[in-house]
Amino acid sequence: MKDQSIYVYGFGNPGRQDDGLGPMIIDKLEKENIEGITTDSNYQLNIEDADNIAGSDFVIFVDASIDTDEPFSFRKIEPSAEITFTTHSMSPESVIALCGDIHGRIPDAYVLAIRGYEWEMFEGLSEKAISNFDAAYNYLVMRINDMLNMK
Repeated sequence: MKDQSIYVYGFGNPGRQDDGLGPMIIDKLEKENIEGITTDSNYQLNIEDADNIAGSDFVIFVDASIDTDEPFSFRKIEPSAEITFTTHSMSPESVIALCGDIHGRIPDAYVLAIRGYEWEMFEGLSEKAISNFDAAYNYLVMRINDMLNMK
């Protein structure tokens, strides 16, 4: 039986209110010290992230979104080598496509998009985003446990 490897990557800017939802999920996961997962966070996804996820069975990208249903959405994603405006920021679909190009394998990948409302230049979540954070975190931990128990 092979142990499952899960990489959870939160991205966003904690200095822009609800945009910090992704990194805040990672902070809480790290405090919980859940065995079997690797965590990371940054302001945005980069080319180097394709190397970081290469050895994982599952990757979950966590980000704030103004366009998702409340309180959050969770969806499987497929590789897409889309051209972006800058080489310093990539979509999750581009990161997994690049991982496949470089390493010849693509982990199962998902996006947890948490509904955000406020994007001003200061730290701290809006009241509505705090509620969404709690719901998304509980769901994420359940999904992680399901993935870890897959044989």
